[in-house]
Amino acid sequence: MPTITKILIANRGEIALRIMRSAKEMGIQTVAVFSEADRTALHVRYADEAICIGPAPSNQSYLIGSKIIEACKQTGAQAIHPGYGFLSENAAFAREVKAAGLILIGPTPEAMEIMGNKLSAKAAALKYHIPMVPGTEEAITDINEAKERAVEVGFPILIKAAAGGGGKGMRIVEKVADFEEQMHLAVSEATSAFGDGSVFIERYVTSPRHIEIQVLGDTHGNIVHLFERECSVQRRHQKVIEEAPSSVLTPEIRERMGKCAVDVAKSVAYVGAGTVEFILDENLDFFFLEMNTRLQVEHPVTEMITGLDLVKEQIKIARGEALSFKQEDLKINGHAMELRVYAEDPLNNFLPDIGTLQTYTTPKGNGVRVDDGFEEGMEIPIYYDPMIAKLITYGKDRAEAIERMIRAIEEYDITGIQTTLSFGKFVMQHPAFTSGKFDTHFVGKYFNADSLKNDKEEEAMLAALTAVLLLQKEKVKIDGVAQSTQTESNWKRNRKDYI
Repeated sequence: MPTITKILIANRGEIALRIMRSAKEMGIQTVAVFSEADRTALHVRYADEAICIGPAPSNQSYLIGSKIIEACKQTGAQAIHPGYGFLSENAAFAREVKAAGLILIGPTPEAMEIMGNKLSAKAAALKYHIPMVPGTEEAITDINEAKERAVEVGFPILIKAAAGGGGKGMRIVEKVADFEEQMHLAVSEATSAFGDGSVFIERYVTSPRHIEIQVLGDTHGNIVHLFERECSVQRRHQKVIEEAPSSVLTPEIRERMGKCAVDVAKSVAYVGAGTVEFILDENLDFFFLEMNTRLQVEHPVTEMITGLDLVKEQIKIARGEALSFKQEDLKINGHAMELRVYAEDPLNNFLPDIGTLQTYTTPKGNGVRVDDGFEEGMEIPIYYDPMIAKLITYGKDRAEAIERMIRAIEEYDITGIQTTLSFGKFVMQHPAFTSGKFDTHFVGKYFNADSLKNDKEEEAMLAALTAVLLLQKEKVKIDGVAQSTQTESNWKRNRKDYI
């Protein structure tokens, strides 16, 4: 079996810290890489060793595979954990790592390549008869042919970039008259974002829920699923709130989705942690969407309901160990919620709000977990994703997980920048969310910046009134001199029972 005594984490911020903590518990040393903007970052201070790999822009530092491999050689690290984002799904980098005699804690380059393209991913999944959204199974370039196929599928339709993600190169077309213009826009956007203008067509599911299944596969051919996560609350096609399990899946649907996810992983002999994503329609019929060949941002909610440490499992798999459990050993315990705390202004279309964390106090207590990479006084760099932290809560059931999330949001104190905390509280208290009757259009349907503004104004008014009342209670003016109304000391009054 491969020996792993030192791991280089090819990432930054909260995910780098999260990986390092699990490695430390396993007695494995860690190496941090950092850009000039991250010189004083927490992950740099936490690691056993740290190496600067370039200027602040990621295309001059975190995205340069050769610099990361060279850092491994300098420090003697045998393995690289890519986290998520950056090079985590880059097949070319995975091949470079292998050629250098190093271990990538992740899937094979071949699996990355197939699942990294939505069309080849669909082709692989079709071998196992996985349900697909009606549409084309190949790239469409001819406008007239594409329009004919769109009419066959039936409007509304979705034009999607084959190499896409994050909503880029994606266009909803309501009627045939708009098709040509939207097709040109989708191809142009896909070319600009991914260097690949290939697009395909799918029927547009009007009320979709985004359900994903966590899978683990070892080098011995064992593949299991760790149940589902619901990721339907999104803004700009990006997840903001995730939970596990979903509030709408029946045990029967969960079992069928889990089997499909395992089959998708089998189609590429998957090794490591991965996520198979599905769309669930209003009839609770599900369709394969894509596979993410890495650890997901929202992996903590799965850890909370299964009791497993996914990073430790990834490392064990990379060492050649077989999974220590079977599918029948796994079960769902309780419910977990995750809020991505972004440095974004919900009142201004969720635009990034970069600045200094003047106040930064995290919530604590039973059932609360915070994965972050910042501390008070630090600046949120403009060069990277504006996520500050992941706030996770756990409860015996969904209601308790929601209640704890509301309490944790209220305890989380951040000043100096705008964050998505207030938006998270809005979601947790909204009847559509608490009832479980929501879909990926939640933000468009229910979120109103004005109502959030009103809530903030009410909170500020209450805080001001409370301060005034406290001041009046504590002091009165006597002949122009402030005197305390309290005639007995707090110490003495609170100890009467003991005196």
